[in-house]
Amino acid sequence: MAPPLTPRPLSNMLLMSLVPVASWFVVRPLLNPVPPLPALWASVGFSIFAFIAALYLIPALGPTFVKANLKGKDLLKVYCDPIPESQGLICASIYILLLILFIPFPFSTSIASLSGGGSKIEGLLGAASLHHELSVYLSSLLSLLMATLLGFLDDVFDIRWRHKLPIPLIAAIPLLMVYYAEGGNTHVVVPIPLRPFLGLLVNLGPLYYLYMSLLSTFTTNSINILAGINGSEVSQALIIAISVIVNDLLYLPWPFDFRIPMHLLGNQIEVEVGGAWHAGMAYGSSELVGRHLFSLYFMLPLVGVCLGFMYHNWYPARAFPGDTLCYVTGMAFSVVGIQAHFSKTLLLFFIPQIFNFLLSCPQLFGIVPCPRHRVPRFVSDTNLLHPSKTVFGKRPPTRLASLILRIFATLGLTELTVDPANGVVLEATNLTILNFLLLRLGPMNEKKLVQVLICTQIVGSVLAFVIRYGLAGLVYDGDRR
Repeated sequence: MAPPLTPRPLSNMLLMSLVPVASWFVVRPLLNPVPPLPALWASVGFSIFAFIAALYLIPALGPTFVKANLKGKDLLKVYCDPIPESQGLICASIYILLLILFIPFPFSTSIASLSGGGSKIEGLLGAASLHHELSVYLSSLLSLLMATLLGFLDDVFDIRWRHKLPIPLIAAIPLLMVYYAEGGNTHVVVPIPLRPFLGLLVNLGPLYYLYMSLLSTFTTNSINILAGINGSEVSQALIIAISVIVNDLLYLPWPFDFRIPMHLLGNQIEVEVGGAWHAGMAYGSSELVGRHLFSLYFMLPLVGVCLGFMYHNWYPARAFPGDTLCYVTGMAFSVVGIQAHFSKTLLLFFIPQIFNFLLSCPQLFGIVPCPRHRVPRFVSDTNLLHPSKTVFGKRPPTRLASLILRIFATLGLTELTVDPANGVVLEATNLTILNFLLLRLGPMNEKKLVQVLICTQIVGSVLAFVIRYGLAGLVYDGDRR
């Protein structure tokens, strides 16, 4: 019999070393000489605090969740130890609380005016814009709070997929209402091939709000759909958040200047980063710098929380995130994509999730039977995972289902079991990226599968940067601000 699971060890030395570092980053903007972008320093400090809090509170509060019957069994293990569920509630609480405590740093006039002689800090918005930016920030927090509440309700009541798909629309309402009240931009830049017909800009009007609503629905549910193995949800969120941070850093003012040779990818425009007046790739636009600073304020603490939780959710998991973590992280990505106006770039970081969603559509929309759990099949004798299957049983698939499955099988996306007598499809591997990876790469243990998933997400992010700053020059001209 396997020994019972115990919490992973935590070092007091780590706590004693990180708390002073985090405190220094938070206090540094209040000391002279004030550094450039002082609120960013504070955000780094709060991010370290987020990591510490998640790292130490998850094992401390886990038994409380188990006593409240918020527990689950790991379906891909031989042991039956109860594992705390809905730990995303702890992560979301830490994340939102620290975002609230951070408010004075970017939005207080007393802190914003600390610039060593009163000169304007490069790339920062002036004090006249603080109230506008604060209203946008608070509406984003309200959407995150609603996402947390709805995610926890989903964990408690175990809402079916057909009902949970539109739930993120409710959490996005504060975001959209404030965006409308503040006169948010609804124009989009038209790709070069379509400009002779549509012009340079097109005002989408209400369609833009529909697009933003669908974006929040996708970012939330796409992470939730790609789940089922230890570390899968949090690793997705972590890599996407890091990718967004890297993208944001390209637009900040740096004291040095260098060029990225994008002509090697066929782009006629060089990417120039840094320089006293370039403000990174913002090319002197304080508005662009402000947008990406706003994004960093949300992404840095998210990385801290995800790193802390990942330590306990890594194989073999001592804590499960539940739907709450998926809702909050997905809504955080929607917030920065919408408010910082780089939703197209954000979607590029979701390439694996887009692939998984498109692959899952026949099951999500009821064309192909969708079992309650589509996780891979665990074979205890070998400790390996195999692709799980959906069985048609006595009810044969419809013509549409058969056509889709045979096309997917031809493309190598699924494997079919066919009745040799009449050619009717009897079984098909479940349509998820996890089963697809097992189908193409062969059976593997759970730890290796999540590592392959992480590598897939990283490759997707690299491809996203190549498309955004290389191939995008083929359909968009200028610096694409």
